[in-house]
Amino acid sequence: MSHSHDEERDPRRYEHLTRIRLEDPQAIQRAADNRVRHEGPRYGKQNFIVAADHPARGANRVKDHAMAMADRRDLLDRLQIALKNPAVDGVLASPDILDDLLLLGALDGKLVFGSMNRGGISGLVNEMDDRFTGHTAEYLKRIGADGGKMLTRIHYGDENTVATLEACAQAVNALAEQELYAMVEPFISETHNGAIRNNLSADAVITSIGIAEALGTNTAYTWMKLPVVEEMERVMAATTMPTVLLGGDPSGSPEEVFSSWENALKLPGVQGLTVGRTLLYPADGNVAGAVETAASLLHHTITD
Repeated sequence: MSHSHDEERDPRRYEHLTRIRLEDPQAIQRAADNRVRHEGPRYGKQNFIVAADHPARGANRVKDHAMAMADRRDLLDRLQIALKNPAVDGVLASPDILDDLLLLGALDGKLVFGSMNRGGISGLVNEMDDRFTGHTAEYLKRIGADGGKMLTRIHYGDENTVATLEACAQAVNALAEQELYAMVEPFISETHNGAIRNNLSADAVITSIGIAEALGTNTAYTWMKLPVVEEMERVMAATTMPTVLLGGDPSGSPEEVFSSWENALKLPGVQGLTVGRTLLYPADGNVAGAVETAASLLHHTITD
């Protein structure tokens, strides 16, 4: 991961954001009010959403770089490169990053999803108690967002799971009440050597879908956000919800990752990609290239 270009960048390039936040906090709401909205998702035109809510959960790692996502200026640079590609039609971000992107005018014509629960901090003694510490449904409505996303980890050995599920159900209802999409991201989680790991077997993912898609009284606005695993045909047979595929922390080669996405994107019900680290921090450092490659995998079969 090359950082040579960072040294050439002006360290003051985002200083105006600090000044605006200090002198004119209302500017964020004005930027939200003046933003051109996305026309809205349509089946047959897969959406490409870039995710940037990892640092809010204390998760700055990309592969073996423990603090890869820690430099906010570098992250904003990468996000702006990704969002400049017209094929990228959305962003999923924590409140701090979303506000920066609004002030930068980077979200015109984009789908906007807020990250709602970041309380399950990576490595925390109580990680499974994933409280809602980010966006609320009411606020997302106020800034003209399209929906909110919630991480929904189900740990059979951790009693905090039931409170997290209840909070996610309440968030699904709150979003539906505002007529905003609820992007629910379920996993069956397990503890290995003291660390939380997600079980990425097809059976585990399918079980998590059954639990997650039933959360809340009103599922009219529920989407699934699912990992790409083996037997994706069987996984996608478990839901009728619009589904976006997540990238996760890239482990295989870029070729393997893109190939697995390509096959999964052909399945019924799949409405696109919501990917963060794989595209924002590619091994070769070429964000624009990684975004271009991923965009080429999307299917647009819609006929007007």
